[in-house]
Amino acid sequence: MNKQDKTKLLLKILIGAAWIDGVIQKEERKYLNHMAQEHGFAEDPEIKPLLSELRVVQPVECYAWLKTYLGESPTQEDYQNLLGAISALIYSDSNVDVEEAKLLNRLQLLDPGKEEPQSIFDKLLQLIQKLYRHGVGT
Repeated sequence: MNKQDKTKLLLKILIGAAWIDGVIQKEERKYLNHMAQEHGFAEDPEIKPLLSELRVVQPVECYAWLKTYLGESPTQEDYQNLLGAISALIYSDSNVDVEEAKLLNRLQLLDPGKEEPQSIFDKLLQLIQKLYRHGVGT
């Protein structure tokens, strides 16, 4: 994956993270729009509908993007970039929702410096399943 594709995927993850509590806050919206402008994705046909909030990003979709972003053997640099960007977004509105805190805690479990790559993806799959069950109310 080239750098531009990786940046675009990171932006999609950030949009998904903003939706994790069910609503995009004003400060999060401002942060996302700034990031999209800064990286030249504001008019991108895949990003624009997400930024305009015409389509809600489901948590399962966000976690799938996370898996794609980290790849089979995530580097510490990729992980730190991801964690830093998501943290900046979540803290942009000075209010950390319970679901946002859970996302950060779960993301910290994926630190490649702590686990073998296969166990990272086993954990990610479990998190996606839990999130899906929580979302459908089972």
